[in-house]
Amino acid sequence: MKTAELESNLSETKKAIDLSCKLVAKDPSTVRLIGVTKTQSADTIRQAYNAGITDIGENYLQEALTKMDALRDLDIGWHFIGGIQSNKTRLIAENFEWVHSVDSLKLATRLSDQCPKGKTLNLLIQLNVDKDPNKRGIDASEIEELISKAAGLPNIKIRGLMIILAKQTDPVVGYKTAFKIFEKLKTLKSNQENIYWDTLSMGMSKDFEQAIQSGSNTIRLGTNLFGSRGN
Repeated sequence: MKTAELESNLSETKKAIDLSCKLVAKDPSTVRLIGVTKTQSADTIRQAYNAGITDIGENYLQEALTKMDALRDLDIGWHFIGGIQSNKTRLIAENFEWVHSVDSLKLATRLSDQCPKGKTLNLLIQLNVDKDPNKRGIDASEIEELISKAAGLPNIKIRGLMIILAKQTDPVVGYKTAFKIFEKLKTLKSNQENIYWDTLSMGMSKDFEQAIQSGSNTIRLGTNLFGSRGN
């Protein structure tokens, strides 16, 4: 990907973020932009970093590890945003700062147990807000129990929720529902040291404006920044 194209895409994206924030009286600096680089090259990630995208999201562990090795000289915040297999939790815990897709106590426990000594891993609970049977994530009725049990684990901070909407879900409806659940769950952090409830990760290239206006403070963008995958 040409640097000028990436910088242009980023500039247009930032304008859209600023406008979305203005509509709801939100400070644009409070919105974290994660560049989703599934199938993109290490060179493209380096260009993105140089353009100001310092948070990078990866879906596939082995692909991500190869890129990480090539980019050790950069101070990138690495986010694992894909589905998690139990046999991959050790490498995820060792190499990422954030994990967005935790949907069971088993996974939270494995990530905690396998986190390197002295490191704290930031976890987001994936909420299946529209009860899509074809999508990962925990039901809203089960999430309080999961958070309460995971709160006793060492080596982790529970930071909030991650949302992926079903294709048929209206983004305005889905994201506003998720925000209400996120706000309600804030009360859980009052007596738990490792619940730091500050992150609502929702919104992708097709719907990030609606997500921001509905309360998101973390968006995950791939196509908007990098074009079609692999280009």
